[in-house]
Amino acid sequence: MYKLTTATRDIRFQSMQQAMDKAGADAIVFSSADFIQFATNFAVDVLPWERPIFAIITRDGTINAVFNELSTNHLKFSRAKGTLWLTEDQIHSYSEHPRVTNVIATIQELPKLLASVLERMGLAGKKLICDALGPVLAAAVQALPGTVATGELQLLRSLRWVKTAEELHIMRSLAKLTDWAQERFKELYQPGLKTQVLDYQVAALIAQEAAQRFPGESFDLMRCWTLSGPASASPHGDGANVGAIIRKGDNIVNFVLPRLNGYYVENERTWFVGPPSDMQKRCFETARAATAAGVAAARTGNRVCDIDAAAFAVIRKAGLDEYVYHRTGHGVGLMLHEYPEDMAFSTRPLLANEVYSCEPGLYVYGLGGFRIDDTVVVGDTPEVLVSTPSHIEWVTLDV
Repeated sequence: MYKLTTATRDIRFQSMQQAMDKAGADAIVFSSADFIQFATNFAVDVLPWERPIFAIITRDGTINAVFNELSTNHLKFSRAKGTLWLTEDQIHSYSEHPRVTNVIATIQELPKLLASVLERMGLAGKKLICDALGPVLAAAVQALPGTVATGELQLLRSLRWVKTAEELHIMRSLAKLTDWAQERFKELYQPGLKTQVLDYQVAALIAQEAAQRFPGESFDLMRCWTLSGPASASPHGDGANVGAIIRKGDNIVNFVLPRLNGYYVENERTWFVGPPSDMQKRCFETARAATAAGVAAARTGNRVCDIDAAAFAVIRKAGLDEYVYHRTGHGVGLMLHEYPEDMAFSTRPLLANEVYSCEPGLYVYGLGGFRIDDTVVVGDTPEVLVSTPSHIEWVTLDV
């Protein structure tokens, strides 16, 4: 119900073939965890800088992967669940320890192993494009005369802009959980509570609820985070969260950032611990209107930068632009901050079913932050995935 199937795999392989056509390449080599998950549907369980891994996809759709032996049983679990887009003979493993004898190569022999896989796939003397030309891939290519590997990161990032129907289903389902979580925050926020303790309490409730909604799926919570009072004037806090306390009169910026089967959703709200001051009201209503303007601009055919421009225009008109320190948002998907990363500057047309966070913020030192983050799907009519209310009456706590 929440898994990607071969329907999404086929769409992705077609887009990869189109990228190869555009670059005049014979294959793509991925070496970063998120791109390898994109190509194989395997939730990578190692850090590739420490244990290099690769996925190779040819123009005809043949795929092979090189993994560290640490992933052996994780791959078996994925195959047993029916989620892995690799057969056993398409996986080549290496050992990081010379005493292990049931693998093809040790980590010192990894470039040789990768070169042999490329040669076996008929890629000797061919043109490869990659997300990163690291030392292992460079050495493997050097061992195959006539083979060329070129970094095409921007082209490959574009493969992940548009989400499939299955990806959107996962994200819609996850968004409903974030709305549930915000209701728990509303119930629990009180003056005197320690923010970090409360965040862990809500995180436990979210994990319990996720187990009811998504049994057997892959779920984790990147962050459940409350910034209260002046600390919220920094988008990512003041670095002193241990023992931080919610106080009457504070405005709170909170984050609910979960991931389901590899996909993220953002849901962030601003709350008031008691009736807000005039300045708090002014900043809040401006941030709320800016989010609405950014969401409305997330229409097919508009430029990517129009989302940011629409939100910022509201803030500038209100005379509060001196309190803006970041762009309006970013792509959301396999990474929390997904591609494209240049929302404020990209003039390309928005495509249907791209997904963005729309989170313009105002940050007043000494007072606090004001940010409402809606995850939105681009379309002729933009679709906001989260439905947590943001009007001032709902977010003002009765304390």
